[in-house]
Amino acid sequence: MTERSIRSNKIRTEDISLSYHIKKATEKERRTIIFLHGFPFNKNSWRPQLESLEDDITGIAVDVRGHGLSTSGHGFFSIDVFAKDIIALLAKLELEKVTLCGVSMGGYIALRIYQLIPDKIEGLILSDTHHKADDNSAKQKRFDSIQAILRHGRRPFALGFIDNLFAKKNEEENEDAIELIKSSIRRNSIQSICATLLALASRTDNTDMLDSIKIPTLLIRGREDKITPKILMEEMSQRIPNAVFVEIEDAGHLPNLEQPLAFNKHMNSFLLR
Repeated sequence: MTERSIRSNKIRTEDISLSYHIKKATEKERRTIIFLHGFPFNKNSWRPQLESLEDDITGIAVDVRGHGLSTSGHGFFSIDVFAKDIIALLAKLELEKVTLCGVSMGGYIALRIYQLIPDKIEGLILSDTHHKADDNSAKQKRFDSIQAILRHGRRPFALGFIDNLFAKKNEEENEDAIELIKSSIRRNSIQSICATLLALASRTDNTDMLDSIKIPTLLIRGREDKITPKILMEEMSQRIPNAVFVEIEDAGHLPNLEQPLAFNKHMNSFLLR
């Protein structure tokens, strides 16, 4: 594998500036993969995957609106708004066909992008995510989190959030990943965190669209994920015609950071299919 640099760039789309990392193919390009991070993280969470890409794969990891170094624009967030931002980015970069890779919230965004521009998506990698909308209980938890953040700031929220992210083994052994997540949360404004919580609470249910996904789809779940129920990812694998479902040992909600070698093996095999 040729040594390639990961470059950072920004591009103006509609009312915002989107920040992204890009690692360009050095050989005849087989395909391009777009990485979509979870909440409330940023593009840096995909660095282990960018570093692992084969020479004929271009990788782009994007900061979603209001996260990392991307600006917030009008301040109204929804999964639909996030998806349309990425579609605008694809148009600006003149990308005809891409594979989408999203973890958690990034998976919700990827599904919405596929709904909007199915002809431009040639593959989906969906990690620790699902198709269901929040029920009333889940919505209320997000509303309670917003109130707590507004009263007490980001730190208590971040500490409680991190407790649910990682497999127990990795809480002790993967200090770099934990620090990356902490710094990601600190980088986001309180306004952006709260706006994203509202976006997650208001997202639509995607159950009915799963049967219409006609492209190769890889579903990945950390076996010890405390956030995404296994039964929901199994339901996705049964309803999406060309889906393959794998679980990664000793990983929680972020297997791409907790067990990057295992995640990358599945990802790169999928990209080279």
